[in-house]
Amino acid sequence: MQSETSIHLALAVEAVRAGMAAIQALDGDLSIESKPDRSPVTKADRAAEAAIVAILSRASNLPIVAEEAVSEGRIPEPASRFFLVDPLDGTRGYISGRADYTVNVALVEGGVPIVGAVGVPQVGDIYGGSLEEGAFLERAGRRRLLHPRKARERLTVVASRDHMSKETEAYVASLAVGGWQGVGSSLKFCLLAEGRADLYPRFGRTMMWDTAAADAVLRAAGGIALGFDGRPLSYVMGDGRPDPLANPDFIAMGDPSLARRPGVLPEGISVSEVPG
Repeated sequence: MQSETSIHLALAVEAVRAGMAAIQALDGDLSIESKPDRSPVTKADRAAEAAIVAILSRASNLPIVAEEAVSEGRIPEPASRFFLVDPLDGTRGYISGRADYTVNVALVEGGVPIVGAVGVPQVGDIYGGSLEEGAFLERAGRRRLLHPRKARERLTVVASRDHMSKETEAYVASLAVGGWQGVGSSLKFCLLAEGRADLYPRFGRTMMWDTAAADAVLRAAGGIALGFDGRPLSYVMGDGRPDPLANPDFIAMGDPSLARRPGVLPEGISVSEVPG
């Protein structure tokens, strides 16, 4: 008999697959508009979100916090258990014709992303995982388990291609780095989970839907994303903050022991919650 977590993971994968199909069916029809915050939104963002929400709402009565709905003012009442949806993360990359945009569905419980699925429509890959079952990459109909690699002396860093900041550049320059790559979207977390990179620093605003699904995959694989309070990223609705769906700055890592390496986390941060 399937556990509830297994059922929700299968549902998240199904929803991501539907979102990917909706994007692919548009065959590059962009129809670009600007949202109130001046960020771009395309026909693909909206089509993918509609397809995802249809799958989730048909199978579950849990609240759904979805990026495009929120941008239009449709925000569910705070709940301890809910879905987070980013139908197309990396819209700027999608518009530019790059392949690293993603489709994202997460299930959050008590502030923790316990289930996540991340699709890469351009290549058809789906990353998925849960804290109960571990993480996997589904490629060409076959799944393999994911495990981050042990951190090397010289780190491979992935960072935002479209939101690179001087603070991030200075941080990367302070580390022993063997190489770094600009990557769009939540795919950066998945590269950590897959063992293809070691570290993803993010200085600057992201939203919960940007990170939750891929964060769930990373955690399921054994990695971690820490805010500058030394704690794993938390996904709590309605906690009284002025921007309640925004994330703090964070450092994501495949090997949690990296948090204890000098210079990886800002000075003075306690990492007592980090395993190893």
